[in-house]
Amino acid sequence: MSLPLHVVTTEAMALDPADRLRLAAELLDSVEEPTDAGWATAWSAELDLRVAEAERTGDEGRPWDAVRADLLRDLARR
Repeated sequence: MSLPLHVVTTEAMALDPADRLRLAAELLDSVEEPTDAGWATAWSAELDLRVAEAERTGDEGRPWDAVRADLLRDLARR
């Protein structure tokens, strides 16, 4: 029998951040179509460039809460 989503969510949110990231990756992998090898290579290269730029400039990015709030505000305006 499946557990209700709110139970699973509550349990998942109690995990430490690294385990939550691993769980998120596994969940995405379970529903995504197989990736195109060229796309995966290009995306990996793009991520490497972004990491290098962030390390070069010392930019740690923005907190997820701030990014999420901006996205929700932008969506509400549509």
